[in-house]
Amino acid sequence: SVGSRVGRAPGEEPPLQPVRAWPMAGPRDPAERCSCRNTDCLERPLRRLFEGLASGVAACPWPFVLVPLLLSGGLGAGFLFLPQRQANDIEGQFTPTWGPAKAERDFVRQHFPPNDSWRFSAPRLITEGTYAALIAVATDGTSVLEPAAWAEVLRLNAAVRDAEYERLCARTADGCASPNPLLRPGDEEPPKNLSFPFNGSDFLGTALGGVETDDGQVRSARALKLLYYLREDGPEAQDSRRWLESFLGNISAKLAELRLSSIQVTYFTSLSRQEEFEGNTKSVIPLFSITYFLTITFAIVSCLRLSCIRNNTWLASCGVLSSGLAVLSSFGLLLFCGVPFVVTVANAPFLILGVGVDDMFIMIASWEQSLRRKDKSNVKSLLAETYAEAALSVTITTLTDVLAFFIGTWTAFPSVRSFCIYTGTAFVFCYVYTLTFFGAVLVLNHKREQGNRHWLTCMRVDVGKDQAENCLYNACCIGNGSRQPSEPEGEHPMSIFFQKYYGPFVTNKWIKLLLVLLYGAYLGGSIYGCTQIREGIDLRNLANDDSYIIPYYDDEKYFSTYGPRVMVVITESVDYWNKSVRLGIESCVQNLESISYVDRNLSESWLREYTKIAIGGLVNINNKTDFLNRLTIMFKIRPSFEWDINKTQDEIEASRFFIQTVNVTSAVDEKNLLNQLREAAKQCSIPLQVYHPAFIYYDQYLVIVQNTIQNVVIAAGAMLVVSLLLIPNPLCCLWVTFAIASVIVGVAGFMTFWSVNLDSISMINLVICIGFSVDFSAHISYAFVTSGESSANKRATEALSLLGYPVLQGAVSTILGVVVLAASNAYIFRTFFKIMFLVILFGAVHGLVFIPVFLTFFGNFGSSPHNTMSKKLEHRFRNDNDCP
Repeated sequence: SVGSRVGRAPGEEPPLQPVRAWPMAGPRDPAERCSCRNTDCLERPLRRLFEGLASGVAACPWPFVLVPLLLSGGLGAGFLFLPQRQANDIEGQFTPTWGPAKAERDFVRQHFPPNDSWRFSAPRLITEGTYAALIAVATDGTSVLEPAAWAEVLRLNAAVRDAEYERLCARTADGCASPNPLLRPGDEEPPKNLSFPFNGSDFLGTALGGVETDDGQVRSARALKLLYYLREDGPEAQDSRRWLESFLGNISAKLAELRLSSIQVTYFTSLSRQEEFEGNTKSVIPLFSITYFLTITFAIVSCLRLSCIRNNTWLASCGVLSSGLAVLSSFGLLLFCGVPFVVTVANAPFLILGVGVDDMFIMIASWEQSLRRKDKSNVKSLLAETYAEAALSVTITTLTDVLAFFIGTWTAFPSVRSFCIYTGTAFVFCYVYTLTFFGAVLVLNHKREQGNRHWLTCMRVDVGKDQAENCLYNACCIGNGSRQPSEPEGEHPMSIFFQKYYGPFVTNKWIKLLLVLLYGAYLGGSIYGCTQIREGIDLRNLANDDSYIIPYYDDEKYFSTYGPRVMVVITESVDYWNKSVRLGIESCVQNLESISYVDRNLSESWLREYTKIAIGGLVNINNKTDFLNRLTIMFKIRPSFEWDINKTQDEIEASRFFIQTVNVTSAVDEKNLLNQLREAAKQCSIPLQVYHPAFIYYDQYLVIVQNTIQNVVIAAGAMLVVSLLLIPNPLCCLWVTFAIASVIVGVAGFMTFWSVNLDSISMINLVICIGFSVDFSAHISYAFVTSGESSANKRATEALSLLGYPVLQGAVSTILGVVVLAASNAYIFRTFFKIMFLVILFGAVHGLVFIPVFLTFFGNFGSSPHNTMSKKLEHRFRNDNDCP
């Protein structure tokens, strides 16, 4: 939302009226009665309401100061519930609420319950498991299978496997599950004559990385992964968590003690991603103080006067305080109500602060404009006119922003929902406190000025003539400051710049041609960027840049050839002893294996194994009784297959196979893999589903684009309705629509070039984008269509001279509210800054460059028959000589 915010040097002319203060004032002409081309019918009751509120505030300001303070203190007690309300579970907040993989996981858990106390199998895990992971990478380009490196791997393994681990480890029939198939008890020699990826019955694809082979035999391997699984079920679950916490606390010291020289080790646990993600909130807390310091400084400089009486330092400080109270009240209320507090909500105060300062400057500007028109002693009349002018503008822009946020709650991502609820509610409180708390502060500050009291000490000061020889004395000790009230104030220099230089420059026919070409390049680049957009959140981005898990993720590149080992689950009871059914199952499995991301040679199927046994004559698999009763023969050969069949006495309720995926190295691959597997399963005549724990996160690819488009379209529609009520001119609404679409396409396209994915975090900002793009475009378009100038070029120049500087001010100061996030070492907060920067930059460029140029091409259709509206606009802005 754009407001007039600028600091000026002593003696500098005051800037223009804020952009959001719309031309609603003035006597009504009979020709301007309620119609489809003006909104007086909507404005009139609102104006009366605000004038009534202003009279109450002016008559008795102290309750309006104290009640918000007390209310904020009371609601702020809700922060006591913050530890209980924090909901930073990554799966719960950053995956779709009703993702298919969650239902698939429930089915697998019901029919294939895990047992990690005696029959543990990592590929058969329903979740990621509870584990500690180490990746050992050979130094100097050597192999981890060389004697020196292998000896250090054994020392590392011995250091991790303490007595407590031996008690809590996930177990197989032979004891603790091996962290790597190549580690065998009592064997200290490096393994030799290894086949890859299968070495006998051991799959090495995820155990050895950076492998070089010669005719299927391993020549060297750069990396080796050790996975120490712990029990996650039963009474040992809490002990397992404590062991992992101890592991994270001690592993750095253990690695230092081992003094490893042949290998470099990175580490990770099943707790790491969650713990590092939760640490993001702490990392951004110091930035709050920096932001508030910058904002208060900016506000004070903007309101500075060379007068010890008219200095509005405390007014500016209270305006910033009003935004802080809004954050305290809204967040406290929602915490009382039990609304989950997600780390993404930590972005909200930065945005609220920027918008709250906008509202403050609008109020100050309208107040000082009223001071020139009205009797200064009649404070009720002054505040009534201020509210009539500014409050309607603040209402409309707040309405558009709040609508955008509450529409954003219609999403499948809980993290987005929480952010929009907190931010939308904070905007409402910010609006209420601006009209109550800050309005009352305006009245009290005016009474201080009328009493000729010092801005800091509130002591009465002398009113005397300027003493040219001592400017500092004038500013600090004399009421009138450096300018006599009778001195006329000229037009602001920036307004002159836009009128005499910038406006004629952009409306030059050759410059317009150049700008059209530039817009074409912008649009082309944006559309290309949209085609290259990357979907989904990379889980490594949930940690800080300096986190220990980042090097671990980097080392996982050595194991990127082999992806998830996917379960293929037959979800209903079928007649496996019927040959046609078996052929149907085999056909379905072959269709899955034909997908480019699947290696058909690495599949694992109990039914294929059972069929081989039957070919040897040991079993008649065409007979139901034989089929069911002789399964034990196969279980003796392959014990793990017993865990893949959910068998009752006379039927098989469900069973599963495994297929091995390969070359799944990017988000695009993950999306394509999931879509192709599910499509192949859907086309199968046998009821099938595919599942892997990673699919919980892959599900975001199915809904992220759909959710984003849905929210953007609905929010844009709501903005247009508000725009039609505010600026009932078809041409103006057309350009508002154009600007919204163009800015959104630009932001979506260029965020790809800035390495930002389309995920639940960036989706928040695209919804915000709509509210801000409305502000920039609507003001310039409205000034153009209501101008009384004779030509399109002159109308564009006048619109720029009136509103160019406030639009520029609004863009700069809004960015100021979020710029400190650029220094954050967390992806979440940097992403918020990047997209907000693109939104404000492109919105301002459209308002100041592209839209004025395009309007000149359609100028013949843009003149408004209501010249009185133009006169009102001109009078309002031309005479606004005392804005802050």
